[in-house]
Amino acid sequence: MEKRKLKELIVEHTANVLKRHDLSPRYIPNLNRVIDKKEIVVISGARRCGKSSLMRIILNDLIRQKKISAANLLYLNFEDERFVEFTYKDFDDLYECYLELNNPKGKKYLFFDEIQDITYWEKWINRIYEFEEVKIFITGSNATLLSGEIATALTGRNIPISLFPFSFRELLVMNGIPIDPKSLYNRENRVQVKRHFDTFVKVGGFPEAAITRDNVILQHYFKDILYRDIVARYSIRNIRELKELSLYLATNIGKLSSYRNLARTISVSSTNTVKNFLEYLENAYLFFRVGLFDYSLKKQIYNPSKMYCVDAALARSMAFKFSHDTGRIYENIVFVELMRRAKEMYYWKSPHNFEVDFVIREGKRITEIIQVCADISKKETQTREVRAVLEAASEFNLKKAYILTGDFSGEIVEGGMEISFIPLWRWLILSHRHAQTDTDIL
Repeated sequence: MEKRKLKELIVEHTANVLKRHDLSPRYIPNLNRVIDKKEIVVISGARRCGKSSLMRIILNDLIRQKKISAANLLYLNFEDERFVEFTYKDFDDLYECYLELNNPKGKKYLFFDEIQDITYWEKWINRIYEFEEVKIFITGSNATLLSGEIATALTGRNIPISLFPFSFRELLVMNGIPIDPKSLYNRENRVQVKRHFDTFVKVGGFPEAAITRDNVILQHYFKDILYRDIVARYSIRNIRELKELSLYLATNIGKLSSYRNLARTISVSSTNTVKNFLEYLENAYLFFRVGLFDYSLKKQIYNPSKMYCVDAALARSMAFKFSHDTGRIYENIVFVELMRRAKEMYYWKSPHNFEVDFVIREGKRITEIIQVCADISKKETQTREVRAVLEAASEFNLKKAYILTGDFSGEIVEGGMEISFIPLWRWLILSHRHAQTDTDIL
């Protein structure tokens, strides 16, 4: 690319990002400590989940809080169509243009948005990291940004951050709703929280949908992710099968799915096709698999998985038909929250065929049991759910388990085992409490 054109883009993109800071704060554990480290920060996540906004928040915070000169900041978004001619050979010219324009002193802060489509970008990033006094931030809409050859090239030099759509807690903060435990005892505030939760279930956490409360836009997000992040990236020819698989998964979130059954569902002869499709969907942060926990690795591999979507409302917008299965929707919301908290999770089945939705593993131990049941009002339902968590607690030698409900709260003790019933909206707020500090929010 011509240097003149590169300079125009540098000036325009950086000026644009500096004047736009009407953005809602995001909760990222240990983010400030990550910013202060030398390593490259790699932010990945689904398209339109807020990665660019997080970059803008960090950039403006560097100026406002850390008093970094604007001359030391470079921001570029490679989704701008004017970068269509840009190749890895232009990176050196780009950096030189920035130095000529800004004449920065000391450490430079470089922000590269949606960089994954520039072939060999990681090789230049690796070199500039080694030889220049820089702090680098990168975003991309594909999990392969962190895997394979790229991860090898950046080994020991990058800190990955997976960004998800807004959490319920973040949306309450954005709307100025008090979220401390004491405020939940105030009836008026509690009613407000529950009203926002109902909206959250309908429109989800993708920023634009959440702010406008318009879930129609989610259908466009689905198409963008499917065609731009999967079909185009992997040169998919059998688009119909991929689309049918995605729609089937959206309609059946939280249900067990084996490769063989999925292959039959979309009328393909090879389970390898299904395996590849699921990998692509996961790389694009659209759907994720949760496997069975078993001490036998072979049983883990050969048992069916549960599939969840990056956003429950996005799944509902894609589904073949609207489902009134609130329990599955709640399960999906819990799954995303656990992913946001970077938990290693599985589902579990007892020898008596009782199922627990989520068991959390830390190291070699299962440390937490979480069951989701939207409506616990029927005696037989409560008996079944309690039996499931009791069997899991016995198996993993735990003294406490959680059953997340629509709006029922309480505690029971059976056989020395404490079971807490917690409304999902309350759990989504308070599950952060043990880990959050003010420095985690930008």
